[in-house]
Amino acid sequence: MASGIRDKVAILGMGCTRFGERWNMGAEELLVEAFQECLADAGIEKGQIGAAWYGHCIEEIGLGKSATPLGVALRLPNIPITRTENYCATGTEAFRGAVYGVASGAYDIALAIGVEKLKDTGYGGLPNAGSGFGSLVWQWFPNASAPGLFAQLASAYAAKFRVADQDLKKAIGHVSVKSHANGALNPKAHLRKPVTLDQVLAAPIIAHPLGLFDCCGVSDGAACAIVTTPEIAKSLGKTDIVSVKAIQLAVSSGAEGGFNAWDGEHFVTTSACSTKAYQEAGINNPREEISMMELHDCFSITEMVTYEDLHISERGRAWRDALDGFYDRDGKVPAQIDGGLKCFGHPIGASGLRMIYEMYLQLLGRAEARQLKNPRYGLTHNLGGFPHQNVCAISVVGRYGN
Repeated sequence: MASGIRDKVAILGMGCTRFGERWNMGAEELLVEAFQECLADAGIEKGQIGAAWYGHCIEEIGLGKSATPLGVALRLPNIPITRTENYCATGTEAFRGAVYGVASGAYDIALAIGVEKLKDTGYGGLPNAGSGFGSLVWQWFPNASAPGLFAQLASAYAAKFRVADQDLKKAIGHVSVKSHANGALNPKAHLRKPVTLDQVLAAPIIAHPLGLFDCCGVSDGAACAIVTTPEIAKSLGKTDIVSVKAIQLAVSSGAEGGFNAWDGEHFVTTSACSTKAYQEAGINNPREEISMMELHDCFSITEMVTYEDLHISERGRAWRDALDGFYDRDGKVPAQIDGGLKCFGHPIGASGLRMIYEMYLQLLGRAEARQLKNPRYGLTHNLGGFPHQNVCAISVVGRYGN
């Protein structure tokens, strides 16, 4: 009978580039930058890595479909490398592969790494399907754009829970203000300027009720992790160990868009995925036990409804919790403590690992100006696709044995 992976895998080291407009670097160089920090943090030689999982989503950008560019860029010694791609959960999928590789006993030490180089496209959002029918979708069905679809999520939430338009705008505006305040403290963030609620509310509307500051941008970046067993980590001299408590994935069945049971105001996959993750991690009361979170804030409304899908805010109450500061840096469950997608942008293959990197730093007391007091469990959440058809990935990390 399956027993899960709680405390079976330790994070030996992590690395993350500065995210932003990295015009002077290619994707290969970003991989090297993240890997060098990770390898030094792990305190091992490259030849000790038994296998690698490589997350890269937009195959038209830079490195193509195969896993060979990672082996070449890092000069990995002919080890098995698996390329992963699963929408915006791509980075977490790479981490999941490496974690399962170690937990299964197949490898003693494994690498998870993700990268994306998006700014070179010159496109303001994530690249679309390109030529053919994919490009016509955006012309003929404007609400099928990412801002349009997630704006409908906001409208559905407001309608179901009878939230006044101005109250909803203030709540999601506060989500953005909170993230920018956190990002201003992070030297690796793309956007590092605080904003006020007045600025957010006065910004141009992209798709009502989402304004400019309610939408994350794109950027270039890479992040990685080296994982092993807790026993090997100890043998290598690690005394303060961060371990994986849970990692789960949930994919839409099609029920959301095919039937009338879904009201369009939340994510079915996140609700299911978080329930399984808590069971695996041994968490019974996430509102009290989760210390910090990195959520997939592609839009501020996405983050807000995710508070409820993670079973931390009650249904219909997330907007009130947001306004009350529950998820602020000095609140009960700080969210986007590093600035989130809102301040890092979203280089797809790297985002999930970048989130885990912040949890890792916090648990080891290395987060400098952002450091929280005695965090116990850190949760990361990715959501790829659309409200009605998506993939959700959740990881929970904490100190080994705690």
